[in-house]
Amino acid sequence: MSTVHKQRKNVRDRLVRAEGHVRGIVKMIDEEKECPDILIQIGAVKAALEKVGLIILEDHIEHCLIEAVKSGDIEPQLQELKTALQKLI
Repeated sequence: MSTVHKQRKNVRDRLVRAEGHVRGIVKMIDEEKECPDILIQIGAVKAALEKVGLIILEDHIEHCLIEAVKSGDIEPQLQELKTALQKLI
């Protein structure tokens, strides 16, 4: 991700929070917390990561794809995006 991406700090902050939640889940397991409580936290982490993915995708479209269209070199960017989306989804 280039430094020109507008959402870089937002993405980083969200990932740091998600990392903290994952550590919290590990602690819950170590403390033998109830399974439903752990599953709820896992769901929250999944949702947070999905949101980060959407933010990155939006930023990529608004920056990289638009620049590729302007330069007339869209095909490599589209292929790269398709490959990334196949791995994400």
